[in-house]
Amino acid sequence: MKKIARVIKWGNGMIMVFDEDGIQMPEYQGRYAEVKERILANIPKHHNVLFETGIWHKGTQNTPREDW
Repeated sequence: MKKIARVIKWGNGMIMVFDEDGIQMPEYQGRYAEVKERILANIPKHHNVLFETGIWHKGTQNTPREDW
């Protein structure tokens, strides 16, 4: 099973999730309020995941897991 490696929360509330190979994981993508708990439940605390927030035309910035 592929592990979540990168999670992006866009300014419009949409989430994109990628595995360690950079492949999108559509089962975790959608609106933040609908997928947040499922994503966090499937990431072990010790697993190194890149959390980001961003605006589509301006790019992303790293965000601590607690603030994501």
